[in-house]
Amino acid sequence: MAQKSGLNKAILDQGWSMFSAMLEYKQSWNSGVVIRVPAQYTSQTCPCCHHVAKENRLTQAEFVCVECGLCENADLVRAINVLAKGHALLAGNQPSDRRG
Repeated sequence: MAQKSGLNKAILDQGWSMFSAMLEYKQSWNSGVVIRVPAQYTSQTCPCCHHVAKENRLTQAEFVCVECGLCENADLVRAINVLAKGHALLAGNQPSDRRG
């Protein structure tokens, strides 16, 4: 628990709101967009069958879908799900907090 507390403090100290503001500024300068993707359940959702369960995350690094059996690195699963949500937002399939 102390290790995670230290990580959270380190993240807060980096000024993520300033990073976000600069990213949005740079993207608007280059005619790009920044899409805020809700991260809820992205590490618990199977990218193959879309089954959502906290039991899918066996460990911090291991994802095994209890529905279809997909075994993959949990960070990769989250990245796949975030990318899919971003594409859905761009296509207009979900409400968004789109800036840019």
